[in-house]
Amino acid sequence: MTSPPKFCVVVLAAGQGTRMRSDIHKVLHPIAGKPMLAHLLDTVAEMGAERVVVVLGKGREQVEAALAGRAGVTTALQAEQKGTGHAVRMAEAALAGFDGPVLVTFGDTPFVTRATLERMLERLGEADDPGIVVLASSPDDAKQYGRVILEDGGDRIARMVEYKDASPEERAVRLCNSGMLAARSGELFQWLAKIGNANAAGEYYLPDVVNVAHEEGRHPVAIEGEPFETAGVNSRAELAALELDWQRRRRWEALEQGATLIDPESVWFSADTELGRDCTIEPHVVFGPGVRIADGAVIRAFSHIEGATIATGCEVGPFARLRPGTVLETGAKIGNFVETKKARLGAGAKANHLTYLGDSEIGAKANIGAGTITCNYDGFFKYPTRIGAGAFIGSNSALVAPITIGDGAIVGAGSVVTKDVAADELAVARGEQRGMKGWASRFRERQKIKKGVK
Repeated sequence: MTSPPKFCVVVLAAGQGTRMRSDIHKVLHPIAGKPMLAHLLDTVAEMGAERVVVVLGKGREQVEAALAGRAGVTTALQAEQKGTGHAVRMAEAALAGFDGPVLVTFGDTPFVTRATLERMLERLGEADDPGIVVLASSPDDAKQYGRVILEDGGDRIARMVEYKDASPEERAVRLCNSGMLAARSGELFQWLAKIGNANAAGEYYLPDVVNVAHEEGRHPVAIEGEPFETAGVNSRAELAALELDWQRRRRWEALEQGATLIDPESVWFSADTELGRDCTIEPHVVFGPGVRIADGAVIRAFSHIEGATIATGCEVGPFARLRPGTVLETGAKIGNFVETKKARLGAGAKANHLTYLGDSEIGAKANIGAGTITCNYDGFFKYPTRIGAGAFIGSNSALVAPITIGDGAIVGAGSVVTKDVAADELAVARGEQRGMKGWASRFRERQKIKKGVK
């Protein structure tokens, strides 16, 4: 499906989100490691929206900071909370001079798909010219959503009714209003100017534009999306439920694309996680943002990976932590209880256990012994460690950066290395071992006497 020509988007994000009980603005709470608002904005950006207006209220400074640098996105202020219809009107000035289609969406409803939004725009432009296209869905639990009542045999809306005003027969209808709609800018703002607030809350409700359009002889229609697309977040419980729903969908998508998940329900993805074919993910693996895993890699149980690129044939874990800036080249191996940050391991390099590698370049087929650490931070600055191809670092070594270990060099176990080591050189930096015969037995006797032990 091709991107529709010239359209704009209004995103309503002025709600206070009091049920979240949080100092963080509701639309900035993450799902799959990415703010809810960012999920939606990325979707409309991919569609090619000409302008996006985010309507803000309380806590707008947080959202404005999060929007910094997003091309084509502006904000409008709803200083007083007077309902969704009033909120959309606040975007009118930002859309001045534009009379094409406008999609009205919600910042706390992050997963409406590009395909569905494009269907809304296409339906708006069809020959019967409905004026308004409402997005509806049929969730398993319709709760207290407003109901969309269709005319028999088509998609025309006979009426829309809030749950509290609906009859028992209307409440039995499962087609629910998502709040999202499409209309042409000029008509939308004309109709919004005509809706009233004669209701219990004294607010201007966006769905009332459907009634106004009816009165002018238009025939608004509804299209149906998946319940997942129209699910919104008003509480921590709903946030957790939507996260779980997203994760389940992503797990099955990974399986369908050729990855092996030993225990799918225990693997957690980020929005941008990339998995290659025939890679294997063992139980209880967590992917933070920015992870790319190539074909055939193996991620063993209880590993946490973020901001890392893992090449074909690599093995990670179990119990490994890969932090941002980690790059594993073909066949590299990170073992149990190894942590890396801004570290590149060349092809076939290994750090099998109990190691920290930070700000490091590890050459191909180098072997990093257990307990090795790169001392990369002096409390003020970070410094690099470079280990050459084929080098061998003995167990329990401390490499004090900045330092370079040459190709093929060997560092003896237990060394604290503070100077560069040349290629093929052996470096041993530890105190000389001494033996004092009989000292241990004499020590024990003295201590027994002190303690009064016979």
